[in-house]
Amino acid sequence: MQLTVRKVAKLFNVSEKTIYRWIKDNSIPAYRVNEQYRFHRAELLEWATANKIGVSPEILKEETGSAVRMPSLVEALQAGGVVYRLGGTDKDSVLRAVVEAMRLPEEVDREFLFRVLAAREALASTGIGDGIAIPHVRNPIVLHVPSATVTLCFLERPVDFNAIDGQPVRCLFTVVSPTVRAHLHLLSRLAFALRDARFMETIRRSALREDILAGLQRIETAMDRKAGTTGG
Repeated sequence: MQLTVRKVAKLFNVSEKTIYRWIKDNSIPAYRVNEQYRFHRAELLEWATANKIGVSPEILKEETGSAVRMPSLVEALQAGGVVYRLGGTDKDSVLRAVVEAMRLPEEVDREFLFRVLAAREALASTGIGDGIAIPHVRNPIVLHVPSATVTLCFLERPVDFNAIDGQPVRCLFTVVSPTVRAHLHLLSRLAFALRDARFMETIRRSALREDILAGLQRIETAMDRKAGTTGG
């Protein structure tokens, strides 16, 4: 999934000279490998979304293998962590605090990630109601990470996110994945979990990390059992 300058120029329908200019301006996310530039397909997708740049549908194509096991929500949350009493007085300050609290490799550009999240919030709130927000962009948040993570942050004080039900947000789930497929897999499982009354109660009371993980384990076990029964 490492793309060359020539391939990226084709995806954006611009000249290679334009790509090099974007690199020089530190605009486009690029990596120098053995004196040549390489690009990550998913990061380009995020960058194009944040900057409202049109791309070829080919950018959405990524290498996927059916043999690759998708992560569970429990595993992703264990990797991403649960943060309590996160500061912030408005959407931007909360999002900055979330990005700083996330467990990310050193090479991840946190400022870029914040800008992508803030740009999505400017389009429409990610507050889904019941005091919960799921910060994301129109396309999945995909970064150079070894595995998918979900970071759950409980706010020190509720913040207005212009949520669909008008309630201030008390907690945020942020999903970061190495592939689009993994992101969508986790997002669909999270959506299912947030419809579970018992799990929602643990979230409302900012329960201990162990109780939250136990609730997700219960839900995913039931989901997998049902899927196995349906598949059989």
